Amino acid sequence: MSDYIKEIRKKIGHDRLIMVGAGIFLYKDGKVLLQKRRDNNRWALHGGCVEVGEIVEEAAKRELFEETGLTANNIELLGVFSGEDRLFTYSNGDEVYMIGIVYVCNDFSGELRPEANEVHELKWFDIDNLPEEINPPNRKPLEHFVEYISRTK
Repeated sequence: MSDYIKEIRKKIGHDRLIMVGAGIFLYKDGKVLLQKRRDNNRWALHGGCVEVGEIVEEAAKRELFEETGLTANNIELLGVFSGEDRLFTYSNGDEVYMIGIVYVCNDFSGELRPEANEVHELKWFDIDNLPEEINPPNRKPLEHFVEYISRTK
């Protein structure tokens, strides 16, 4: 959590906060790399909050690197996601409305290294055999990602 968000949380407690998130779906050979989150044991894309003054694309790439050890060389916008399905309560009780800006990437480098504090596991899943335990705010982006992959085959 950024210092900015920590300072806001000191003032508002667990009340709902509007946040902007940036994330990336990595894919290759018909598979998508997902992470199992430590906070709720659900599978998710790689991403997090955009910092004050940060370029959204750079935030997505930063989060990918922090969580997986992989560097996104080129990314393409998948979509901007908003709506009631983006209301989320973290395990600590913090409520957010997370507007998500999500990218896709099949041009990446580095060695897979899960970030120990946030990521329980990293795993490649076949696009046609995805896990059911998806992090709730990632369900709609994942559906759009699968549609995107089917169109680009």
